[in-house]
Amino acid sequence: MTSVPVKTDSADYQVHIGRGLLGSIAKEYVRLAGRVSRVFLVTSPQIERLWAAPVRDGFAALGVPVEVLQVPPGEGEKRLGTLERLCEELAEQRADRDSLLVALGGGVIGDLTGFLAAVYMRGIRFVQVPTTLLAQVDSSVGGKTGVNLRAGKNLVGSFYHPLAVFADIDVLRTLPERELRAGLQESVKAGVIGDPALFAYMEANTGTILQGDPNALQHVVEASVRMKAAVVGQDERENGLRMILNFGHTVGHAIEAATEYKALLHGEAIGWGMVAATRLAQSRGMLTDGDADRITALVHRNADLPRFQADADRLVALTGGDKKKRSGTLNFVLPTAIGTVELVRDVTEAELTGAVHAMLLEMHFGRPSAPLATTPWVHA
Repeated sequence: MTSVPVKTDSADYQVHIGRGLLGSIAKEYVRLAGRVSRVFLVTSPQIERLWAAPVRDGFAALGVPVEVLQVPPGEGEKRLGTLERLCEELAEQRADRDSLLVALGGGVIGDLTGFLAAVYMRGIRFVQVPTTLLAQVDSSVGGKTGVNLRAGKNLVGSFYHPLAVFADIDVLRTLPERELRAGLQESVKAGVIGDPALFAYMEANTGTILQGDPNALQHVVEASVRMKAAVVGQDERENGLRMILNFGHTVGHAIEAATEYKALLHGEAIGWGMVAATRLAQSRGMLTDGDADRITALVHRNADLPRFQADADRLVALTGGDKKKRSGTLNFVLPTAIGTVELVRDVTEAELTGAVHAMLLEMHFGRPSAPLATTPWVHA
């Protein structure tokens, strides 16, 4: 097991990464926090069947009762109605300040449980036990919690850190291949924005990673978490540096909204968003054609990105509602090389439209063979 520290102004905790961790969560938690009156395991029915037993048995062996709070799968459950229902269930079962919430699931479960922990009794303890690759490398780390509104993703939430994160590589063996591939897009993002060695590793070991080799996956998870922990440690509440973690997310979130969160997995939408951001950087002359092609090639190698139905004008309009918009301008994270990005605040609507057109053409006809900057429609 490897432990990666996350140190921020408001919290200091470890992300434990390894194999066979589920059965040791109870002892590790008690070692860290001492008393726990009851455990409430927040999970989906499928994940409960697959992976809840070792977590439950570990606490039972210490004489701690475990209750399960079930949340149906899907992004549609990440809403205030679900949060209210879970609060009522905790109250009915007399959860108190010594109770512990365990988020056992993917990003939806993790974000929802973290927000639940933040608001129930004005804050109780919780741990993250991510069961998807995307959650292990990204959403379980950094303290962002929240739910969606009809107007957009994660518009209601809080910064509230877990007491610990347990990323068990073994749980990934039951992950559908499509979800594994989608999750890798967040690691591609990590490589582009701050870890060229991770990016090169993923280029050189794509086949091994996609085959689910546990050693390769652990390497990817560790590197991704270290990169994110370093960023979060410097900017806990996204007032500056942490914005770089949004590479690919501005257009990616617009795609999710345009398709009502039904056509693509989150990582797939972020993959297309990274394509758009990369092409925008390339058209501005900020990124070489060679690096742009390496980025888009790795995005496509890791996931067979689905096609979707949405026109450029609709996607551009939806980016205007993204929560990364400040003072009337849209902040855009653009790569300048593999391993470095820049926060750009002067992207025009025409430029963004051109980049989205380029992404849509790439979706329908494949990656362009000519440099993007020489293509007439880019600045149309």
